[in-house]
Amino acid sequence: MDGTPAHSDRVPLRMTLTDIAALAHVQRPVVSLWRTRSAGSAHPFPDPVVVDDGRPHFDADEVAAWLAVTGRGNNTEAGADLAAFAQPQTQGTEQQTSRPRFDGLTALLTLKALTGGMLGHLDTDELLDTADDHDPDDLFLFSEIASVGGDLVSLAHFADRLADSAYTAAEAFEGLLANRFRTGPPELAATALTDAAERLLAMTAVELAAGLDGEPGFVDAAGGGGDVLMAVVDALSERDQVRVVPSDDDGPAARLLRRRLRVHGVDAGPAAGADRIEGSPSLVYLAQYPSPDRLTMSTAEILTAIERISDRLDDHQRAVVLAPARVLSDTVADRDAAELRSGILRTDRVRAIVRLPAGLLRSRPREVQALWVLGPSFADVPIADRWTMVADLGQRALTQDVSRDLVSDLVASMGDLATVRAHAFRFARLVRTRSLLAAPGSLVADTGHHGDAQRSPAEDALRVEHLNRILGTAGFAVGAVPAGPDRSAGGQRAPERVPVARLLAARTLRYLPGNRWDAPSEETATGAALLGPAEILDPTAQPRRIPVLDFVQQVPGGRLTEPGDVVFCTSPRPAAMVDTAGGSVVVFPARAFRIDAGDPGGLLAEVVAADINALGASEKEWRRWLLRTTPEQQRAPLQAALRGLRHEQDALRERLGLVEELARLILDGVAGGSLTLTGIEVPDAPTHPVPTEGTA
Repeated sequence: MDGTPAHSDRVPLRMTLTDIAALAHVQRPVVSLWRTRSAGSAHPFPDPVVVDDGRPHFDADEVAAWLAVTGRGNNTEAGADLAAFAQPQTQGTEQQTSRPRFDGLTALLTLKALTGGMLGHLDTDELLDTADDHDPDDLFLFSEIASVGGDLVSLAHFADRLADSAYTAAEAFEGLLANRFRTGPPELAATALTDAAERLLAMTAVELAAGLDGEPGFVDAAGGGGDVLMAVVDALSERDQVRVVPSDDDGPAARLLRRRLRVHGVDAGPAAGADRIEGSPSLVYLAQYPSPDRLTMSTAEILTAIERISDRLDDHQRAVVLAPARVLSDTVADRDAAELRSGILRTDRVRAIVRLPAGLLRSRPREVQALWVLGPSFADVPIADRWTMVADLGQRALTQDVSRDLVSDLVASMGDLATVRAHAFRFARLVRTRSLLAAPGSLVADTGHHGDAQRSPAEDALRVEHLNRILGTAGFAVGAVPAGPDRSAGGQRAPERVPVARLLAARTLRYLPGNRWDAPSEETATGAALLGPAEILDPTAQPRRIPVLDFVQQVPGGRLTEPGDVVFCTSPRPAAMVDTAGGSVVVFPARAFRIDAGDPGGLLAEVVAADINALGASEKEWRRWLLRTTPEQQRAPLQAALRGLRHEQDALRERLGLVEELARLILDGVAGGSLTLTGIEVPDAPTHPVPTEGTA
């Protein structure tokens, strides 16, 4: 005997029908068809070696031989790829869970990369001793290898075969992670990002690091599986010079990242946090929440984790944080969580907030993610003048050009106010941080007041007076609200915003569903106006109409609006209009709000419509919308001022229509020879010297 354990190098591998389909690059039903049609032929499909819980398992080598002899499938390298799609046969009676086997296999692949040799010729004690030699402090692989138990030698044989199939242990390691949805731990699959999301985060981190002094380091701040951090490593040319610090916790995801870095030759060093990085303090923190080890993190827990990152930063460091949009950018219903988010914003380290498109999380494609970029706080800037960059990419595909331009915006957001204003932003816009604190709703909703970041209340008042003089509409005067204990640092009182659900419960607001029936598409000269999404999105368009008697006959019990009803829709984007005349027919999917005349609760129809029109395209849950209330003493003056300005708008539209008609008439008449123009003073044409040279 040569001391080699009694195990064949050809470890028995098992495959399910799903595994076979993945190996052969075909759909799952195709394999069942092969089994049926090949029965009784010269080359029948292999019989299952075991049936576990009703699922047949096949010998992988027999399957590979059958694919080779029959030429079935679309993978000519099926024999070489076999190990990546199969599972080793276990020796013990206890069935291993997915996580211990996955962790043990990745640990063995890491050990194989560190030793540079085969593992299958070692017995259990030798494997454990080798693991202890390379991980004496049990930071990344010893516990995982020790936990495999009686199947350790078989799994080591399989690791050798898997690495041979993928050519290197590192490629085999990445192959396991790529197949996490099929064979890996569910918590890793639950946090896996798309390639576009990984690319965006990696580009952001690398470009932010390029703006720091010295050689920056990259810190895993959340204890993730490391997809983004590895994308950063891959983006840098000198991989062996990259300074990386894994999370300082000892959870499975953090240990997996340490193994992943080691298998790729990246020396992560002691896992004790960013303080262990030697040299420059320039660091870029990377975090994705919820993390694989804490999938059930609440909004408050995520924000608390981000707060800890913010507290660790100084002006030479940056942080890139990805989390659900419901936490970072959308309305936060929980009061404590909303205050926690506001507290982080007050630190002035949140330099950019971006709501990203849906579909970036592989396992939950409908969940929308958002991005925070943290950086320097400009302590010399007065609190009232501090700013944040915001952007809403909810309706954009995250293509390479979009990602590139967004990263450019994010990098620019790290500069001072002069630098920020000098940058031509494609997606982001500058807002006063105080306006984000005053509005607990969406942080990225475009209210259309882009000047808010540059003007004070006093400047707004002066601008109103100036416009009044120009337009001749000075039927009212305005004044800036003085500073006080109940007002923001900028002197402006923060308006109260109330969720629609609370207003409905208080009966201050009533919800009126739209009328459901096949509304006529043809127009009539008279009758009730039909208000659907098309009319709401373009309130200046001529509405469709229907005779009231026809509507009553077609829709028994149908509802008409009353003057002041706010008609709104949620798709393709939130939009609203005030039906000042009333007597209109709201056509589903449009709906309406009606403010209680006896107890309006501070609501004003025009303000409600403006708040809805300011919402982002993704804010479709209308019961969660936040509406501003107007002080009682200001409701009537505001309504009167808006009524006067609306009259001015109507008059200008009428005049514009007449001017357009006049232009059309004289153009057609003169060009057609039916009209002549007289009495128009035409300026003399300029004279030009006649050229004397260069003519033929």
